[in-house]
Amino acid sequence: MGKTILVVDDSETIRKLVSVSVRVLTGCTTVEAQDGLQAIEQLNQQAVDLVITDLRMPRLTGLELISYMKNDPKHQQTPIILLTTEAAEEDRRKGLALGANEYLMKPFQPKQLQATLLKYLGAA
Repeated sequence: MGKTILVVDDSETIRKLVSVSVRVLTGCTTVEAQDGLQAIEQLNQQAVDLVITDLRMPRLTGLELISYMKNDPKHQQTPIILLTTEAAEEDRRKGLALGANEYLMKPFQPKQLQATLLKYLGAA
């Protein structure tokens, strides 16, 4: 597919699981960050086609990362998927209001993740 996806999660296990799933399901390349600050560093080093981020992380949360991206002209068009264990409707509303394109729950279903990624990356 030739696309790059940034996976942001403070759990290394989850980051690796999501990264492997993305590569297997879409053939995309992945880069990883352990929190929002590291994600911003990655975004400033290389272009990415989509970001998958957790909500609750140390140093800079997923919501703060979304705010940063949506206020930066270089990144405001990049699709963002929140992938989190947070089931509260308020968290979902906040994430989507800030500019996240999708809100998926962990544990994720591979087919649902694949369909969501292809929706934003295109099937080709």
